[in-house]
Amino acid sequence: MKRRGMLGLPLLLAGCGLSERPYEERRQWPLVVPRPGSLPAKPGGAVLEVRTLREGPGMAVRGLQTLQADGSLKIGFYEEWTVPPAQGVEDALRGWLAGCGKFGAVTAPGSRVKPDYLLEGELTALLSVPGEGIARAAMSVVVLDARGDTSHVVFQRRVTGEAKLAGPGPEAAVKAQLAALLLAFAEVEGALPGA
Repeated sequence: MKRRGMLGLPLLLAGCGLSERPYEERRQWPLVVPRPGSLPAKPGGAVLEVRTLREGPGMAVRGLQTLQADGSLKIGFYEEWTVPPAQGVEDALRGWLAGCGKFGAVTAPGSRVKPDYLLEGELTALLSVPGEGIARAAMSVVVLDARGDTSHVVFQRRVTGEAKLAGPGPEAAVKAQLAALLLAFAEVEGALPGA
């Protein structure tokens, strides 16, 4: 009895159209923001700890995000970042700030080095807006001075970056989103102590 049911499965799938769909492989895009020029660490300079970047609403998914003309958000299933966006942006920001030359070291949580400054924040947007021909990146960041007995806020702000989309498709979206992140990172760097 079970054999007869199994023999009919290919016919059932053919009737659903599943056998006619071509296989589409997922593409993963690295979330890397190269710095145009890196400076060496400042000898004896302050230590900055870049803490874990939180995921804003909708930022937990790895699929490329597109804001549609009707205001809905389309999330790519076959086009995605290699890591969750907040994690990738955090790593990229840490690398970016390590090359700015303002600090003796830029560390991650768990380091045994006592930081002078703490940077924490939340990734709130990383998407393309084809209707406006741009990609947008946005973060809210807080920098704390941790040198005394109690830490106090140096600055708190929302940083954004926008870059033009060079055309349609996921490759153009990835390039524009990374360019938008570059501008947001430069804004963070400019606001840090010692700027």
